[in-house]
Amino acid sequence: MHDELFKVPTVVARYRAGPYVESREQFLKKARADGYSLATLERIAWALLVVAEIVHRNGGSITPKRLRSALLQNIRPKSLERLPSPHTVKLVLQSGEPWLRSMGALIAEPERPERFAKELFAFREYMRVERGLSPATIASRDERIRWFCGSLPSRVRSLGAVTIAHVDAFLKTQARRGWSRRSMHPLGGSLRSFFRYAACQGWCRSDLAPSIELPRLYALEDVPRAPSLEQIGRLLEDTASKDDPVNVRDHAILSLLIYYGLRRGEVERLTLDNLDWAAETIHVTRPKMRRAQSYPMSVPVGEAILHYLRRTRPRSRHRALFLTIQAPFRPLSGSSITAMVRMRLTKQNVQLNRRGAHCLRHACAGQLLDAGFTLKQIADHLGHRSMDTTRIYTKIDLHGLRQVAEIDLGALL
Repeated sequence: MHDELFKVPTVVARYRAGPYVESREQFLKKARADGYSLATLERIAWALLVVAEIVHRNGGSITPKRLRSALLQNIRPKSLERLPSPHTVKLVLQSGEPWLRSMGALIAEPERPERFAKELFAFREYMRVERGLSPATIASRDERIRWFCGSLPSRVRSLGAVTIAHVDAFLKTQARRGWSRRSMHPLGGSLRSFFRYAACQGWCRSDLAPSIELPRLYALEDVPRAPSLEQIGRLLEDTASKDDPVNVRDHAILSLLIYYGLRRGEVERLTLDNLDWAAETIHVTRPKMRRAQSYPMSVPVGEAILHYLRRTRPRSRHRALFLTIQAPFRPLSGSSITAMVRMRLTKQNVQLNRRGAHCLRHACAGQLLDAGFTLKQIADHLGHRSMDTTRIYTKIDLHGLRQVAEIDLGALL
């Protein structure tokens, strides 16, 4: 593999003379199969040689912390004329750590014992198995509870020692950091849910959960804000007018978000098996409804996906519909989808506080409402479990509100 990357015999000989040459060769071959360019493979080969020399001096294994320290100050490999910059260290570790992990030479750092690890694990299983909550909800609640546990004084060694004063101090600290009412409510709600479960298990006082006060939120107080129809049109036109891989892929993603009002996680979980070209349908997994929902494939969406599959999607073992453009090719994450939408809306100068993928879902609901669809039809299209979730869109039905305002109530007064 080295003789394919480097043409100078002395350079090839230097790379082959380094430690663990066979393992480095195998890693480079796998990287080439994953779609890396030759220029990138050259950088990977150099990084592996640097790391190999350090690990060889360290006895054949090393911890991530020790490896970073060796690169920054302690050890200067023969491959480096001078100590690397932090940026170079990061690039070396991006290739070096996966290689060491593949050959079992990267030793995990000693883990600090997590506080209340047993209780947190039991609560996660309760949310997953008994409550049937989505992975995103479980992860967010677990993260909030970990924040609280990390804020407790070291003398608190059991959940039985937790008091309402500890909870109030934590919530006040978050409020001083600028958390809004709408952010504080789920934070307090997560703690209340956890301590309610803990009380049932006998881990804490039974009066702790009811004592947690949540900020008052009013039903339908928020107004869904979304880009206008004109801004949506410009967004689609901007990506459709360019034929480079990024725009082709993003146009297909935006089409799904706009025409079907999908959540970012639903787009992230789409696979090639969810596309039924014979029946012209798209099968979307709805985690909140705990079932799959089928949509007829509209012409614009079908053409956008087909163009992406023919021109842009890289060959990969992954079945996910949307993949990264650059190697290593892997499924596109939900956070990357949100970041893409935010970047493109900002470029279009769309003035919204929240410019993520979810505002396109609001735009889809608004267009359905303007077209005369009933709330039940909109709820079914968006995959809402409760009509209360859909009812908030009545606040943006300006035509209907105007009709109400024009009703003559004089005869009733």
